[in-house]
Amino acid sequence: MKFVDEVRIYVKAGDGGNGCVSFRRERFIPKGGPDGGDGGRGGSVILQADTQVSTLLDLSYPQQLRAPRGVHGKGKDQAGRNGEDLVLRVPVGTLIRDDQTGEQLADLTTDGQRFVAAEGGRGGRGNGRFATPTLRAPRHAETGEKGEERWLRLELKLLADVGLVGYPNVGKSTLLSRISSARPKIADYPFTTLAPNLGVVIRGDHRPFVVADIPGLIEGASKGAGLGLTFLRHVERTKLLLHLLDLSEGPTRRPLEDFLAINEEMRAYGLSLQEKPQIIALNKIDLPHVRERSSEIEKQFEKRGHRIYLISGKTGEGIEELVEAVAEALERWTHRGAES
Repeated sequence: MKFVDEVRIYVKAGDGGNGCVSFRRERFIPKGGPDGGDGGRGGSVILQADTQVSTLLDLSYPQQLRAPRGVHGKGKDQAGRNGEDLVLRVPVGTLIRDDQTGEQLADLTTDGQRFVAAEGGRGGRGNGRFATPTLRAPRHAETGEKGEERWLRLELKLLADVGLVGYPNVGKSTLLSRISSARPKIADYPFTTLAPNLGVVIRGDHRPFVVADIPGLIEGASKGAGLGLTFLRHVERTKLLLHLLDLSEGPTRRPLEDFLAINEEMRAYGLSLQEKPQIIALNKIDLPHVRERSSEIEKQFEKRGHRIYLISGKTGEGIEELVEAVAEALERWTHRGAES
């Protein structure tokens, strides 16, 4: 399935049905009086978060979505039927903005949460509603109200506990497949991953947590280079960043510079990294030349106050220690959040 995380749609709620002008005409009942029924309410357009939906793909084709109008009232005090609401299912984590003003209207972060994007118009009253002792035969009724309409912009920001970041081809997809049941595409060329992948990690007594592989981060990502600008928004909701490094390409790869460059891109995008703990791991330690340089890399990061984990996504070396560190960091983050 194609991953779509931003769409622009037009929503139009149904108009209310018109009230009816009618008079009761039956044998042996002279001057039966007004009996025009009310019009039905127009259907509303509602956006509902659903965990079974993972992309905005279904809303990327029919960009104009309209709810049915209410039925007009009839004689004999028959009210028109209400228009059915149009319920649009969207992924959990969908942010809804007014496309013209940019105002944030809703943030659907829980399953089943709803937002009425466009309210259906009220049905008009029939002439039966206007009868009074001094006006026994009103010959007017109300027209139904127009339903609301607007252009919306929907943005999906994945809800994940851990954001897996790093330069292309450092082994993020391999690590995700090792620690979870996710099966992302894995290949040895840059930008293999073209969309975020999610995996659920279950380990021992720790609470299960969700890891999101954020693809395409390179230097210049915040200005549109690579795929980063497209997917940087998915880092925003994460509680913790797992930063994966690689020096398997030889002396030309400098992990510390890569680490600082990606952090700078996330800062330039507007992400507050100070509030997010980071865990750093050097991947592909199974390769001899990587293991040989690992002590040098550890010292570089220790000087800056960072511990670095040595792992191999291919063989599994160091993975359990890394996952344990991530789980403990998440529990500390959750505990700190509960106290505040």
